[in-house]
Amino acid sequence: MTAEAVAPSGRNKRAFVPYHKWDRNFFLIWLGLIWLGIVMGFGGDMIHHVQSHAAPFPLIVHVHAVAFVSWLVLLTTQIALVRRGRHDIHMKLGIAGMILAPIMVVLGPAAAIVVDRAGYEATHQAPVFIAVQFIGILDFAGLAGAAFLLRANSSAHKRLILLATLAITDAGFARWLAPSVLAALGMGYWTFLMAIYGATGILALGLGAYDLVTRGRLNAVYLPALVWTFGPQLTAMWLYFGPAWAPIATRLIGY
Repeated sequence: MTAEAVAPSGRNKRAFVPYHKWDRNFFLIWLGLIWLGIVMGFGGDMIHHVQSHAAPFPLIVHVHAVAFVSWLVLLTTQIALVRRGRHDIHMKLGIAGMILAPIMVVLGPAAAIVVDRAGYEATHQAPVFIAVQFIGILDFAGLAGAAFLLRANSSAHKRLILLATLAITDAGFARWLAPSVLAALGMGYWTFLMAIYGATGILALGLGAYDLVTRGRLNAVYLPALVWTFGPQLTAMWLYFGPAWAPIATRLIGY
């Protein structure tokens, strides 16, 4: 057992214990749930798109998809490396994440603008949902950036990476679950919030609950990260339902 795995004593006895024997399976389970949300959400859309012989997606959408799936593949690889004790390769491969994250921060809004512009040209409805799309990548950028800055602190780093990934996973869960939520509860600020962010919010809160069970306290980065995530999400809902946002969103896509 390493020194960092031993609970501190004395005046530092309340320090967060970096490692618990259940961590291996917890992070693997959360990764599996993330993949489930992505596959269930986007898999059906892709099958329907092919079967309906719809027009091909713009190139930026394909590039965006490759980058975001690459992030999930990288995360999966990193978790597998840690489980096998290959921390040396894990640290070297982390450089790929540091390169990929800024690319995703550019591609996310770019793809949203292209898709929303096409939707506006077809329907002339203001692309108010772009608030949700932009907020998601803002959440990801802040959390991933903090994770890279704190990469020497393993317990904080992996929690921030997990929360950053959840910030870009809501689209998959929402495509899968939102229709049922809205059909059951109707459309409104809180029900739409639940439909879009409910699944990833539960997973984010589950991370905190897990730490309380296994350590008896939260990691120091957890609450600030949660505020960073949930605050902008509430703002996105406020913009979505607010009349002032529609003309701003329309200008954002070039009209």
